[in-house]
Amino acid sequence: MPTNTAKTEKVVRAFTGVVVSDKMDKTIVVRVDRTVTHAKYHKRYVRSQTYKVHDEKNEAKEGDVVAFVECRPISRDKRWRLVKKNA
Repeated sequence: MPTNTAKTEKVVRAFTGVVVSDKMDKTIVVRVDRTVTHAKYHKRYVRSQTYKVHDEKNEAKEGDVVAFVECRPISRDKRWRLVKKNA
């Protein structure tokens, strides 16, 4: 009886966005913009969503472009971890 020994790879969700707020301790608020096309009028517009990201060293400042990935729940709102600061 053959068994399936292939491991399934975990899908890592990663985003890049702009830091909107760095006022909390070890937490930054990051805005991620995406372009959406309207179904009927075919006009493109920008949708924004904000994420609370864990910043262990408090290195990201307001206006920086950062990359972050999904992780285990750190607090009630934080499920994201800072990977790198781009600018």
